[in-house]
Formats: sequence, C-alpha cells, structure tokens
Amino acid sequence: MVLVLVAACGSSTAAKKGGGGTTAGAGGAVKPTNAPIGPIRDVGCLKPSCAYHAGANAYFTCLSGGAGACFHFGSPCAPADACMFDTAARTYKKCSKIVEGSCHQWGAACAPASACMFSPQDGLHHKCDDVSGGTCKKYGALCAP
Repeated sequence: MVLVLVAACGSSTAAKKGGGGTTAGAGGAVKPTNAPIGPIRDVGCLKPSCAYHAGANAYFTCLSGGAGACFHFGSPCAPADACMFDTAARTYKKCSKIVEGSCHQWGAACAPASACMFSPQDGLHHKCDDVSGGTCKKYGALCAP
C-alpha cells in the first residue's frame, strides 16, 4: 500500500466523508468507516528567513529555527534591508555589495527592522530593547533569526 500526503498552504476545508478511517470489528477484523472527519486545519507555509551564521560569517536561508538560533541553514541570502552584522566591528551596518551571503563593502550603521539582532556574547538572536549606532545596548527575549 502506498500512502501519499499532500500539504498545502491556505484556508481550511472540511471533508464531507471520511472513508479512510478504520474500526476494529468482531474477531479483531479491521473495517473501514465512512464517518465524517471534520475540518482540516491549515497547514502552515514555510516562511524561511535570512539569518546570520557566525561560523561562516555570512547570511543563509534559515529553513528551521527557534529559541534564538537557526538549526538548518540553506543557500546564501541577503537580508531584504541589506542591514548585516559586521563581525570585525561587532555591529550592524548597511551593505552595498553582497556576495554569496557575505558583505564586501560596508556602509553606515543600521538596525534590522525587526530589531531581532545577533548577540556575539551568546551566539543567539535576541530582540534588542535599546539600539544605538548599529549595536544593541540592551538585549531582550530570544527571537527567531
């Protein structure tokens, strides 16, 4: 038997007839049921972000993350606002020349629009409660990179 599952993004739908469920009958025989299965909940769409990877000193698509870290990186990327972490200066700066997720020409200090910033102290991303000149003066709660 081959089972194929298709996940889709979008609104909920309701199934009118099940037909796929089973119940145990007399003697342990398994019989299919035709009971309604009810509404099918939305399947969340993958919304990858562009996250800083300290080990590579570059930005990559974050395919799975949480608790201030990315667990699975994909291809190189660039933040939409081109505000990137400069490891040498330990601050965020605008980048005018991005190549394969790394900056090759730095500009003025900036802060990501989300205020979710990389902390070199613990290697995690935190919501910054006090941004000054591209650096975070007061880190808050962990945030998704």
